[in-house]
Amino acid sequence: MTANQPPQRPAPVFCTIVPPHILDALSRSEDAALHTRARRTLERDARERELRLTAGASPRRSAAAPTADAPADATARRTIHDAGHGTELPGRTVRTEGADPVEDATVNRAYAGLGATFDLYLKAYRRDSIDGAGLPLVASVHYDEKYNNAFWNGDQMVFGDGDGEIFLDFTLPVDVIGHELTHGVTQHTAGLAYQGQSGALNESVSDVFGSLIKQYTLGQTAAEADWLIGAGLLAPRVSGKALRSMKAPGTAYDDPALGKDPQPATMADYVDTTDDNGGVHINSGIPNHAFYLLAKELGGHAWERAGQIWYDVLTGGELAQDADFAAFAALTATAARARYGDDGRDAEEAVRKAWTQVGVDPA
Repeated sequence: MTANQPPQRPAPVFCTIVPPHILDALSRSEDAALHTRARRTLERDARERELRLTAGASPRRSAAAPTADAPADATARRTIHDAGHGTELPGRTVRTEGADPVEDATVNRAYAGLGATFDLYLKAYRRDSIDGAGLPLVASVHYDEKYNNAFWNGDQMVFGDGDGEIFLDFTLPVDVIGHELTHGVTQHTAGLAYQGQSGALNESVSDVFGSLIKQYTLGQTAAEADWLIGAGLLAPRVSGKALRSMKAPGTAYDDPALGKDPQPATMADYVDTTDDNGGVHINSGIPNHAFYLLAKELGGHAWERAGQIWYDVLTGGELAQDADFAAFAALTATAARARYGDDGRDAEEAVRKAWTQVGVDPA
C-alpha cells in the first residue's frame, strides 16, 4: 500500500460466541421459555449483524506494514458500560481505566477480562491493544433481557447475562472475552473472510488466543490446561462442560436441548454446509485440534512457542483473506522455521505433524 492509498477494509465484522446451530436447536425446543429466548437472541443477532453491514467495517492496518512493537509504557485503556438490559450501545459508563471495582461483579469481570486480553498480547507478543496502536477497549454488559450470547461488533465487546437455565453470565469465562476481542485482532491484521475455511480459521484463531489468555492468566502449561472454550458458561441443567473442546472436538456437550457438539477433529469429518457462513463455528474444530496437538508436542507454556507461530502468521502480512486450511498450515510451518531457524527444526516438524494428524497437508 502506498502513502496515497486508503487503508484496506475487510468485510464488516459481527462475531458471536454461541454458534447459530446451538440457538437453532434451542429455538425448536418444546419448552416455550427456551424457544422464546432463543428466537429473541437469534433475532437480536440478525439485527446487530444488519446494523454492522450498514455501518461498514473499521479500517484494517495494511498487511504490508506490520505493526511496530508496543512502546515500553503501553497500558490498557478500558471503559465498561451498562446497557441496562436495553439494546442501545454502548450504554451508561460504569467503570473506566484505573477506577476502583464497583459493586456489580459483571462489570468487574468484564474489566478484568479486557485487561487479561491486553496483557497477553502486550507481554507475550509486544502488541499494544488489539489494533497494535493502543486502541481503547470498550465493553457493554447487561445487554438486552436474558440475552444468550456475547459478541464483537467491530468496535466493542457486548455481553448478555444469559437466561440462567442454559447459559450463565457471559463475563464468567475469560476465554470468551479473549475469543471475541481476538476477532478484533484478526480484523486489524489478516482480515480473514468470514466464510468457509477462512471463516473457520477466523473462529479458530479466536479460540486459540482465547484459550491462551485463560492459560496465561492461570499460569498453566499446555499439559495443565483444559483446552475448553466457555467452561463455566453452561448452566447446571445442561449436559456439557463447555461450548467447544480443542483437545477433543465434538465432545463439549451432548444435551437434549442443545443437541450434540458437531465439531469435527479431522478433515475426514469436515462438514459441508451453507449454514453459519459455511460452518465457521463447526469446522473450526479442525485447526483448533491442530493447534492443541502442536502445543502438547512442544510442551511448556503454549503461548510461548505454538502461540508465537500462530501470531506470526496472523500478523505477518502473507496470510490471504480467503486462505484455506492448507494455506494457513503451510504458513505456520514456514513461520516456525523463520522464527526459530535451524534450532527450530523440531518446531517445524511438530507443526507439520500436527496438521497431518488432522488431515491437512501443510506442504
